[in-house]
Amino acid sequence: MGMRAINRSSSVNRPKWRKIAYGGMQPGFEDNHTDESFLEDMIMNANVVRRDLLKVMLDSVSISQYLCIVALVVLVWTYTLRSILTEDSLLLLDVTLLGLGFFILLVTAEMLSFELLLSYLLKISFFITGLYLLSPIYHTLTRSISSDSIWALTAVLIILHLFLHNYSGSTVKAPGTLENPTLTSNISLNASIVASLLIASRLPSRLHVFAIVLFSLQVFLFAPLVTYCIRKYSFRLHLILSFSLTCSTLFFVYNLHRLLFVLLFVILAFVNVICPYWLIRIQEYKFEINGPWDEAKLCFNITE
Repeated sequence: MGMRAINRSSSVNRPKWRKIAYGGMQPGFEDNHTDESFLEDMIMNANVVRRDLLKVMLDSVSISQYLCIVALVVLVWTYTLRSILTEDSLLLLDVTLLGLGFFILLVTAEMLSFELLLSYLLKISFFITGLYLLSPIYHTLTRSISSDSIWALTAVLIILHLFLHNYSGSTVKAPGTLENPTLTSNISLNASIVASLLIASRLPSRLHVFAIVLFSLQVFLFAPLVTYCIRKYSFRLHLILSFSLTCSTLFFVYNLHRLLFVLLFVILAFVNVICPYWLIRIQEYKFEINGPWDEAKLCFNITE
């Protein structure tokens, strides 16, 4: 009876336990002591974003769209190396793509003035002129390298370009400039340009070289901008364009090689169906705990 009274009086006189991050032990408590208020401020999964399967699949369309664009570029390279596409056909294709790209920018871009359009035309004119003057150098660039090495290096560069490409379009700033390009984006673009020059160096004439390099640079430099403007202008139009590109790419690849058709179809199905399904399934294992023990976030309230 006496011991119980002594314990009761000591518990009454003992100071209340407080959570102290940096301050050592509190008198009267063990170092690992906690009470019922320790986890009362705990927050579970406060910043976890719950995704919908359909939305994730629609967001992945941008990836499959660019995969089809690169596949079409490789198809043009193949048909040109096999002498199926002539110089005149390539030049006609270049002019068509250039005109179609400017038309899409005029329709979809929000801030595209006449002065800015004229500036673009002048820059492209200088770019095409310089490319035509350098085409003899590109024609003899890899004369001392075997063709097998060229094909292997080109394949590696295209895979590197696809792996490091920015599919979100976050570096594109309307009406078409780049904002804070990352190192991976620069490596991806440079890899595609080098691959284009390697393919062009195996063509029979300088005009062939000029036409194929101009085509490749038009696609790799301006296709992300055009697709980004279309997606910002109308998401439905973006889906229609993606579906058309997918069907046409699968059709041309099927005519070229059956095994490549199966490989491309599996890759597109993996990107658009399997990966979104995996992302939704692993959401249930997402577990995030927040509370007052986290690092403090500095908030500066600057008033003028």
